[in-house]
Amino acid sequence: MGDLLQRTLAVACVTCAVTCAVPAVPAAQAAQTQAAQVAQVAQGARPLAASADDTGEKLFTFRDREITESSGLAVSPTHPGVYYTHNDSSAEPKFYAVGADGRTRATFRVRGAEARDWEAMAARRDLTTGRGVLWFADIGDNLDGAWPDISIYKVMEPPTLRDATVTAVRYRFRYEDGGRNAEGIMAHPRTGRLYVVSKEFAGSVYVAPKTLRTDRVNVLRKVAAAPLMATDAAYAPDGSSYVIRTYFSATLFNPSGETIAKVSMPELKQAETIAFAPDGRALLVGSEGPASPLYRVPLPDRALQARAPADRSTDRPSQRASQRPSERSSRQEGPSDRSADAKKAAGERERGGLSARDIMILVLAGLLATAVIGGIARRTR
Repeated sequence: MGDLLQRTLAVACVTCAVTCAVPAVPAAQAAQTQAAQVAQVAQGARPLAASADDTGEKLFTFRDREITESSGLAVSPTHPGVYYTHNDSSAEPKFYAVGADGRTRATFRVRGAEARDWEAMAARRDLTTGRGVLWFADIGDNLDGAWPDISIYKVMEPPTLRDATVTAVRYRFRYEDGGRNAEGIMAHPRTGRLYVVSKEFAGSVYVAPKTLRTDRVNVLRKVAAAPLMATDAAYAPDGSSYVIRTYFSATLFNPSGETIAKVSMPELKQAETIAFAPDGRALLVGSEGPASPLYRVPLPDRALQARAPADRSTDRPSQRASQRPSERSSRQEGPSDRSADAKKAAGERERGGLSARDIMILVLAGLLATAVIGGIARRTR
């Protein structure tokens, strides 16, 4: 029954996402697309990516046969041309350093960590020491609250690329508003502050405390809305923006959590990973599955022009002059809440929340899911 419930929820997600992603498609064609997606999900398949402009350049294919479910992606902060990835749930606590040709240059086992459901990773260069810092997020929870807490592991980037065992520092977390599933993590490039992005119909961005504690559970606080069913997220190298991807597209946000632009993605078997290219002018996107590809997708010019410039005096993204001083101080590092009045004036849709149209779509998706359950029940009698 649990599997049936998950598939039913996926049906509702696919229906809603397809309706939102392709509003200009004729009704008959949209209905055919939705029917095909619903049939695949009801049979246990993952949702397929929506059609997108083929603007991505394929960089390479992961050649290592051990990399079967690339669920996290990060660019090495100190080794040029090196990419890190790790497998999904039920795998060993280890990660791979992959070269620009797709070949694994080193495999690292992580001491002091377990891999219950690793879903994402992030990387940055420590501005004080110059060393690379890697974060591995054991944040997957398909039952949305089955685990009393989640873990994120901090690993100092190995100075040399050869097989080795590295030691992790474990930080435990819980959400202030109850457990949930998540597949995205971001680390601010200047401050190192962590953000977790939940994977839900009405997803959210959560910020970790500035100072993390190993002797107690750290509380994640909701600070912004996130797109429907987010599968990964990443900060731009200069902190001027961040990106959240879903199975169907990616959305670029400025540091205050407002939408800059949507970016079309290449069609992938199971769109799971995203990171910024080192120059910040393109996105790197990947997929789960054996011999999965990695693509480079240039950011559109309008997105590059709209990103907030870095404030050199503070090493943090600058804010709009129209914001009140109290708002500026709280948003310099990353996404944060607005006051109730400001949120109403700006509109939830600008932040990636649910509008009246979205709610109507979810209601219709629920009705469709009910019909699917009824059909399955009749067939299994």
